[in-house]
Amino acid sequence: MTKVLVFYPPGKLYQRGEDRSQGNIEDSTATSSRAANDLAYASSTLKKKGYEVLLRDYQNEKKDIHSLREDFVRFSPDFMFVSITNSTIFEDITIINELKELKPDCIAILKGALFFNPEQEMLAQLDLHAVDYLIGGESDYILGELVETHLADRAKIPQINGILYKQDGAFVPTVFHIWEEDLDSIPYPDRGSLLNHLYTRPDTGEPMATIATSRGCPASCVYCLTPKISGKKVRLRTPENIFQELLECYQKHNIRNFFFKSDTFTIDKIWVKELCDRIINSELYGKIEWVANSRVNPIEQETLVYMKKAGCWLVAFGFESGSPDTLIKAKKGATLDHARKAVAYARHAGLLVFGFFLIGFPWEDRQHLADTKKFIWELRPDFMELHIAVPYYGTELYKIAKEEGLIDETVLGKDYFNAPTIGTKYLSVQELEKYRRQILLRYHSRPAYVYSKLKYAGARPKILMNYARYGVKLLKNNLLKA
Repeated sequence: MTKVLVFYPPGKLYQRGEDRSQGNIEDSTATSSRAANDLAYASSTLKKKGYEVLLRDYQNEKKDIHSLREDFVRFSPDFMFVSITNSTIFEDITIINELKELKPDCIAILKGALFFNPEQEMLAQLDLHAVDYLIGGESDYILGELVETHLADRAKIPQINGILYKQDGAFVPTVFHIWEEDLDSIPYPDRGSLLNHLYTRPDTGEPMATIATSRGCPASCVYCLTPKISGKKVRLRTPENIFQELLECYQKHNIRNFFFKSDTFTIDKIWVKELCDRIINSELYGKIEWVANSRVNPIEQETLVYMKKAGCWLVAFGFESGSPDTLIKAKKGATLDHARKAVAYARHAGLLVFGFFLIGFPWEDRQHLADTKKFIWELRPDFMELHIAVPYYGTELYKIAKEEGLIDETVLGKDYFNAPTIGTKYLSVQELEKYRRQILLRYHSRPAYVYSKLKYAGARPKILMNYARYGVKLLKNNLLKA
């Protein structure tokens, strides 16, 4: 039987399954690891085709390279499928090269947003001699077909969309910008092979499953990869298909907490209501809780009220900036008033608010940063992250930063906590990092903020303990690095 090892390499914690942002978890303020859905989708798809699969998440299991090497020798896979990030790409390739030395005939497949119709200039920075295929499209649809075609008829490999294959030692791209419409056709993630207790809700520490509810985003934000790698058309799973996955998680895996992965969860209010109605009129009502991302527009009060009734307890918004100038230049498609209204709607519905903010765009000066700080204090999100903008390959922001001479060498191997540029036209990266640390420390150390968290935790020691843990993490990542 053909064997496939699907894994996250050992190393620092990143959201490897989040192709859009690939977040740095260890250096963040209030972020926890989300389930390795890309691996779990790969496993369920491959098993359905009759292959033997070993799924391992070495970074979240806190296993080292020796554990990976032992598993590799014992399992002796015919294929290995690795989920990479922009930040870890060099370390990931080093690991692939080492494994290939142990078994040269093992076919190495790398997956990541970095490989979506990439420029040769970027590929030239990588030592890919031991890699056989690169997947830049939606791997859930591609991987099974790729393995099957490789085994049956390699001459048909060029017909598979969204990949790069080797020809005469060079990588050749197939057709990109074609996406599957029927999201319900993908088998549910293989959660029986995941260690579900590793992926937790930040405040309670309970297992939390990630449910991919849609793909694609119609926005044109200059810093975001989603419209490129998932398309501008929003593709929705049917509410019934999502509900059945929730039911499976609850009944089979005893999971009661969920993160609904979608850049545009509230964009279709009828769809949201239908999903909420299915939960409300089922055995899950009052037994599960969930979180969703949303744009600040379009959004309606009624939608958030329905979400709250169906178990939603927190909604996350990408506010990005308090500067109207930055919102326009970043092509956010939203205003400060949109953000204010979204927060007011959420609070009226009884939902907590998680706010994401960005600083360090090429055009920003001290006034832009001051505007964002003022807006953070005005909105008062219950949780927040402040990132330095990363000009990922394939984004308009990358082109802008490159034209302005702000990329010293490469953005590969960097993240929003690790100097992706030399700064802005007016501020050094050191000034940006210092400003970020100061805002995070001052915001979270406010007596009103501390009191609100103690009040929320109440007599629940587990929540209090997790808040304390994240508080220590905040101090370690910011105060000690100041």
